[in-house]
Formats: sequence, structure tokens, C-alpha cells
Amino acid sequence: MKTPFRIAQFTFNAFSENTYVIADSAGMAIIIDPGMTDVSEDSILFEYIAEEQLTPQLILNTHCHLDHILGNSAAAERYGIAMRCHAKELPVIERAASTSLMFGIPYRASVLPASTIEEGETITVGELSFETLFVPGHAPGHLAFICHEERVVFSGDVLFKGSVGRVDLPGCNSADLVHSIQTKMYALPDDYVVYSGHGPHTTIGEEKRENFFVRPDWAGL
Repeated sequence: MKTPFRIAQFTFNAFSENTYVIADSAGMAIIIDPGMTDVSEDSILFEYIAEEQLTPQLILNTHCHLDHILGNSAAAERYGIAMRCHAKELPVIERAASTSLMFGIPYRASVLPASTIEEGETITVGELSFETLFVPGHAPGHLAFICHEERVVFSGDVLFKGSVGRVDLPGCNSADLVHSIQTKMYALPDDYVVYSGHGPHTTIGEEKRENFFVRPDWAGL
């Protein structure tokens, strides 16, 4: 018997980036932040999708830093699907090739978004439905995707277990990051599970209590 909502997490590339595949009971799926760097990492993702008899419908990027987009084109071409992100991430995609040189990572050019996403848009694929939050700070067009029915949020690199996204890259802003976490992420119910762009999952309540980088009532970073 198929379960109505499945989450698979894969960790790829030199940055240990988390790629997610979310599927409904009929196998309709969304890929979030495909970070595969080469054919061997592609095969890990593609073999899982084949074994589970999933049908990917869409790629979502929480943001477009290099480690989150390295597998965009491979997944888009494999399944004939589009990628979507926030419009403010287009300059980040344009910088990705130079960023790869800085980090010494071979670059796989990303597809461009078929259409961009604004805050408040509901993204629906099959039985999957996600509310979109605009949470800039780590990246200028950073988004988080929330499934209220399953009480989960895919936070990208905004909020981690015991940490937050870095703010020393082009387009980062520490005040925006604090504001995004305090007013958007921490406004979610405490039991919502946070699936981050790096590291293990956590909950909103745990981070509000224990994450010393951003407290619910603190204005600094």
C-alpha cells in the first residue's frame, strides 16, 4: 500500500547539500534543490525515482547558490520538467560559473526557470500542495516551501539544526536573515519539521528554544 506523502533525502556534492524528492500516493513528485555533481550522483537520484515508480513533475529551487543547482539540468533533461525559483535568484545563477571557479568545483550549467515564484503562491503537483514563503537573507530570492497538511517546511539554507545560513556571500544580508527567521520561520507552529539544505532535520520549536544564532525576540546576529 502506497503512503500518501513520501520524503526522500539525498546528500550530494562537496558541500554536503541535501536534495529532496517529495511524492504523493500516485507517485507524482517534486525535486527540491537537485545538487548532483556528476553522473554517479545522478544515478543515485534517478535509480531511486525509478525504483519507487515516481513521475517527477517539477524542480523547485529554494535558492540558486552553486551547491543547490548543480543537478538542475540533469534532472530537467531526464524527466522533461521545468525548474522554478524566485526572480531575484537569476543573478545568482549568472554568477554560478565564476563561483564554481572560486571553490574549485566543476560547473554544470543550470537551466533557467520556466517561470518565477512569488511569496504566497501555492504550488500544487498531484496531491502535493506547498505554500511559498519569501525568506531572504542567505540569498536575495530565497524561498521556503511549506506543506501544512503534513506539517513540514523545506527551508533551504535559512534555518538549520542549531545554526543559520551564512551571510558572507554576494547578495547576503544578515538583518534580512534575522527578520526572515523571526517573522516567517518562527511564526510556524512548533511541531513543524524543518528539512534544511544541509544537515539533519529539526523542528521549529527546537530551534526557537535552542538556536542561539537567532532567538525569537532578538534583533541581532
